[in-house]
Amino acid sequence: MTPDSAPRRSAIRGPVDLDEASLEAWAAEVGRAAVRSNRFVGLCGPLGAGKSTFVRAACRAAGIEGAIPSPTFTLVNRHQTTSGEVIWHADLYRLDSPELLVDVGWPELLESNAAVFVEWAERAEDWLPPDRWEVRLNFTGRPDRRRVEVRSVGAGGEPPAPTVDPC
Repeated sequence: MTPDSAPRRSAIRGPVDLDEASLEAWAAEVGRAAVRSNRFVGLCGPLGAGKSTFVRAACRAAGIEGAIPSPTFTLVNRHQTTSGEVIWHADLYRLDSPELLVDVGWPELLESNAAVFVEWAERAEDWLPPDRWEVRLNFTGRPDRRRVEVRSVGAGGEPPAPTVDPC
């Protein structure tokens, strides 16, 4: 990739520290926006940082009913909202090599014209789409809070920014 073809990155929004309720409220905003714009949302962060919690809240707000399990073993789950939109949810934690993405239908998933949420997105390496939102979740010094950052890569607009309750 040449410097001219490198994805454009926006300024990082955050980091901000959110409690669980604020994280879920922000994820709900991101979920609704991602479905409206068929956005790819890549989530990164260590085990237990809240990636699955984020995706569940995003999917619920977008209209998914019933169980929303993390696709840790299946790698990709397809969900349909009550109004018919499709949301793809992938978990690349067990992915041994990005080349294996072809075997799980990654190219079709990227061309699906649907919202896509991917946990452990960094494991896709060069297979990530050029236009996406990136969400980074991390631990803080407090067990009831997570540090979050979000940015837009490429084209497609800015994601909803996390907000912090001043109290």
